[in-house]
Amino acid sequence: MRPQILFPLFADITTLKGVGPRIAALIEKAAGGSRVKDLALTAPTGLVDRTRRLSISDAGDLGGLVTLVAEVEAHIPRPTMKQPYKVRLRDETGFLHLTFFNARADYLRRVLPEGTRRVVSGKAERFGSEVQIVHPDLIAAPDEIAEADLLQPVYPLTAGLSAGVMRKAVRAALEACPALPEWIDEALRTRECWTAWRKSLETLHSPDSGRALEPDAPARRRLAFDELFAHQLALKIARKERRARRGRPLSGDGRIVQAVLKHAPFTPTGAQVKAFEAAKADMESEHRMMRLVHGDVGSGKTFVAALAAAHAAEAGAQTALMAPTEIVARQHAKVLSELLEPAGVRVAALTGRDTGRVRAEITEAIRSGEAQVVCGTHALFQESVDFADLGLVVIDEQHRFGVSDRRKLTLKGQAPDVLAMSATPIPRTLTLAAFGDLDVSRLDEKPAGRVPPDTRVINAERLSDVVQGLGRAIRQGERAYWVCPLVEESDVSDMAAAEARHHMLGEMLPGVRVGLVHGRMPAREKQAAAEAFRAGEIDLLVATTVIEVGVDAPDATIMVIEHAERFGLAQLHQLRGRVGRGDKASRCLLLYHGKLGETARARLDVMRRTDDGFVIAEEDWKLRGSGDPLGLRQSGLPDYRIADLAAHADLLELASDAAAYEVAKEAMFEGERGEALRVLLYLFERDEGVRLMRSG
Repeated sequence: MRPQILFPLFADITTLKGVGPRIAALIEKAAGGSRVKDLALTAPTGLVDRTRRLSISDAGDLGGLVTLVAEVEAHIPRPTMKQPYKVRLRDETGFLHLTFFNARADYLRRVLPEGTRRVVSGKAERFGSEVQIVHPDLIAAPDEIAEADLLQPVYPLTAGLSAGVMRKAVRAALEACPALPEWIDEALRTRECWTAWRKSLETLHSPDSGRALEPDAPARRRLAFDELFAHQLALKIARKERRARRGRPLSGDGRIVQAVLKHAPFTPTGAQVKAFEAAKADMESEHRMMRLVHGDVGSGKTFVAALAAAHAAEAGAQTALMAPTEIVARQHAKVLSELLEPAGVRVAALTGRDTGRVRAEITEAIRSGEAQVVCGTHALFQESVDFADLGLVVIDEQHRFGVSDRRKLTLKGQAPDVLAMSATPIPRTLTLAAFGDLDVSRLDEKPAGRVPPDTRVINAERLSDVVQGLGRAIRQGERAYWVCPLVEESDVSDMAAAEARHHMLGEMLPGVRVGLVHGRMPAREKQAAAEAFRAGEIDLLVATTVIEVGVDAPDATIMVIEHAERFGLAQLHQLRGRVGRGDKASRCLLLYHGKLGETARARLDVMRRTDDGFVIAEEDWKLRGSGDPLGLRQSGLPDYRIADLAAHADLLELASDAAAYEVAKEAMFEGERGEALRVLLYLFERDEGVRLMRSG
């Protein structure tokens, strides 16, 4: 049950004075929610400073946003309906006109009575020989307005919602906010000079300068910590509860694992061995495994998964590997077959493309347990698919699956262990923020003998030179990818389209076998093109980013990425990782069009300087800010309102440590402090997160 003290914060914004249904709908768009707390937690994005007071003559000379005090001399009603209504103001230096279009005369006479003095603020400009302010932003009697009222926070707006209405609504929301019990440890609060939650919120919405809006302003940091602390608490409670639930120990004699290692075509890296040993210890324990393995392109996550599947097979249990696309699922099935079948483990693939008798045979093999490892897409968790004994679930590119997807698959076994894999090295900050309830293994070694690709940044004006060089390399036996951002030509974009580029390269390179693969092709055609390229039947594969994961030809040595300036760093690195997978020298050509912007230049420079995925992930993080740099929203990375992970990384560490300290207590929700922590979780709606954070 939500604590009663929070009821005012979860009330609809229509309960606020001056907010009717029409205004509420607009505020909901701007604030991203329809409750009082959504409005109260909408941070200002800027500040309008009206403290510059000028005389009328100075206002005319300087122009721009001005504030002045003058006497209302006369009202000048509009001569015709098409002309404006004017009000003349005068001070000792001259006069100006306030100009209004479509305003009611009775309202203007009420707020600007003749013979009274008024504070007026707005944009001053010359119109012919006179100075005017069209529709002033502020009109008030001198005794009605304080200096602080002239510093006005700026909030997100939407069509039909004025700044003044939004400010009034935020002020009303603040007045409705109760004083909440303190959930931050007193020593930490004192050290950081943080005020209470409600006071910090009021300070956030009453900035005395632009400096007060910066991420490192004390009020902003306090409120950011609250958000981060709530999320870290939820993650650590989820982890504690998972560890408290009994899992199913999976033990084996090592026979199949040793056979896989013996027949492997390479020697595992130290990082791979370490990751498998950690996973094996998890699987043998009485607690369910929830482990994330992440590493660079080509660092060998699939091999770790193969060893874990071999260990599960020794215990008589099946493994299900869930992949985001059919191409990737079948790619995994092929690789796992090569690794596991020499050790006597049967691997099967099941995707949406399998129908009729073929599907019936595969599902029967899964039901009987004959298929010990099954690779598939969403087809794996359909009702018609039953496992004999599902003991291990491997989720590839796990951020592409929602919580409900993962849960549906794990429900097909008896508390199966879960091994999540990410081909994107994840910066430490994000690992903590998104995967704080998982055990994490980092693959930071590449197999011996790998030669990093030679990466070059080239202006697209040299396109013909690139194509000629590509032709020479292919005729010498090399194979290549050419990546384009769009599928077909578009009137609204000048980006090269895969179909047009496929046609052009086919004409410019006679005798070269040019293939095409993109996201709009039927699955069967995509699969056929990927397999033909892998088998060496295609020399040059033109593709969209569908090849980012899954299309794998280990002997390809050239990667051309067109419009490289429009890709993110993580994606560029993923694409480049398709080459340089063997001991042959490889190249990656980053073609850019037009003049490079500062950020694009910095991205391409990082790509040219390093092929270390962990360095690239950190640089990507710095360049792109917190946003959603790695598409991790579904993984549990919340959409923070106040916190900015790039600016508040140190607070995330603090929040993680503070949450670990609280969760270690025997009865963390007892007493005044326990109640305060419960209020915090409900305030940021992490109460549901505790139950749904992971699919276990």
